[in-house]
Amino acid sequence: MALDGAMLHLLRKEIADGILGAKVDKIYQPSKETLIFSMRGKNANRKLLLSASANSARIHFTSFSVENPAQPPMLCMLLRKRLCGARLSAVEQAGLERVLLLKFDAHNELGDEIELTVAVEIMGRHSNIILIDERGLVIDAVKRIDSDLSSLRLILPGIQYELPPAQEKQNPLSADAESLANTIKICKGYKLDKACMTVIQGISPIAARELAYRATGFTDTHVDQMDQAQWDKLTDQLRHLQSVLEKKGAPTLVNVNKKPIDFTFMAVTQYGSSALLRAYDDFSSMLDQYYVKRDLGDRMKAKSQDLLKILVNASSRTAKKLALQQEELKQCADREQLRRNGDLIHANLHLLQKGDTIAEVVDYFSEDCATVTVRLDPTLSPVQNAQKYYKEYRKAQTAEQHLTGLIEQGKAELAYLDSVLDALSRASSERELSEIRQELMQQGVLKASSGKGKSGKQPSALPPLRFVSDDGFTILVGRNNIQNDRLTLRDSRNYDMWLHTLKIPGSHTVIVCEDRQPPNRTIEQAAQLAAYHSGARQSGLVPVDYTFVKYVSKPRGAKPGMVIYTHQNTLYVHPDEKLTERLAENAKNSGQ
Repeated sequence: MALDGAMLHLLRKEIADGILGAKVDKIYQPSKETLIFSMRGKNANRKLLLSASANSARIHFTSFSVENPAQPPMLCMLLRKRLCGARLSAVEQAGLERVLLLKFDAHNELGDEIELTVAVEIMGRHSNIILIDERGLVIDAVKRIDSDLSSLRLILPGIQYELPPAQEKQNPLSADAESLANTIKICKGYKLDKACMTVIQGISPIAARELAYRATGFTDTHVDQMDQAQWDKLTDQLRHLQSVLEKKGAPTLVNVNKKPIDFTFMAVTQYGSSALLRAYDDFSSMLDQYYVKRDLGDRMKAKSQDLLKILVNASSRTAKKLALQQEELKQCADREQLRRNGDLIHANLHLLQKGDTIAEVVDYFSEDCATVTVRLDPTLSPVQNAQKYYKEYRKAQTAEQHLTGLIEQGKAELAYLDSVLDALSRASSERELSEIRQELMQQGVLKASSGKGKSGKQPSALPPLRFVSDDGFTILVGRNNIQNDRLTLRDSRNYDMWLHTLKIPGSHTVIVCEDRQPPNRTIEQAAQLAAYHSGARQSGLVPVDYTFVKYVSKPRGAKPGMVIYTHQNTLYVHPDEKLTERLAENAKNSGQ
């Protein structure tokens, strides 16, 4: 899953064709190791994403909007000062090495024209983004490398920049196919794909396996096992590789079980029917699709870790407490026998005396009037024993009433925590996390922060997620419990349509009817949105209730997001990610 030098070569062409001559309009740094350059050109405005993250280092155009921190980091401000207004003059790559040099025509403080370079090094955990001045000196970098981290190559302000050591491999763009094949042939004891990676510069494991598979029909063939016909096929495939690199390439994403597992710059045949291949028009679209959702998920997971831990602990405590209360309630179910024992003792006082440990009496409450044994406390008189049973009966009766209320509260608390966990799992921005955090503070689940050193001004509330059905109806989906309450109980009108998954935590969903009757297709699409924005996102068939907003109400004292409703119908639908994306695009295109 690495972006190899061959793909970077094709990306270099794509970037140069798209923004060569464009000016840097704005620069953002959404995370410590990611930069976004907003480029403004004559033909189009593009956003160029640069990442030095160990598991997702890359450079490509992006169409996704990324949330930026309220205060830009120091490096971001430095880049803005030095590069905003600069014009991209060249995009260079040494051979098929995984380093791209972005050359900018800029001006210094005196107004003199200078050339600044941004080196994007895509080398796994050693990846970096480095700003270099006109003398070749490092101005700054995403990752500063001092002598404690490396004794071979320092990356610090004021140090002369040097390219990473070149790999001793052959560049397929300059070496002929026969020479490459002959060099591979002498790699005795190697599997063919490993030999290809050892000899050929700039190819990743998936590309090397593809060469081996096309030449021999297998991905694990050893060099020592190959006959002349297979060597001839390999030579032909090496020529084909050169042709691909000289042209546009074939961006290909490999999906297994609906999840992307790898990508490459050429068509892939090695997986047969075990994988679904998706071809893209350009490399940026493919990398955008592969990385952005995964990066967002990783970033949200890291930032929500503390909230997740608090919620899981609170949910676990509530569930244990609830189980104990339910067990105690079961014990109260025998309270009627306590009253009966007291009555039976009273009915037989003339047969009992102090010091008895048991009473053999006729059970007048049974149909057959059988004899039963009632245990007695020998230190008490018969009357006192009867009173003791009555007291235990009243205690059990009071406990049952009290426990019933506590159990209902516990169930409501558990349902509420489940709803917050669901909202947290779907949060896609720091503002959403902030709203969830504020909600938990209001409910006492999370301790309120002191607010010292802050202005105390809260950011404006996020709007609901907005979609437009294929019939032109606006559909709104709440992001969290507070927003669910606001959407349903304040912002919606009586005859708007309200939807929610049945007995499953999820978002309130509202079809804005505007005095129109939504057709069945719109109701079904809204139900699919409600199912997708719920705890049943990964499920098959999901029940979704729908009714008019006028039939939805909030009980007094209920937790945020908790409502009751009547006059509902139920639809069974499949959560659909592609439909969700399409209806979101409808909203964007309609200007809503």
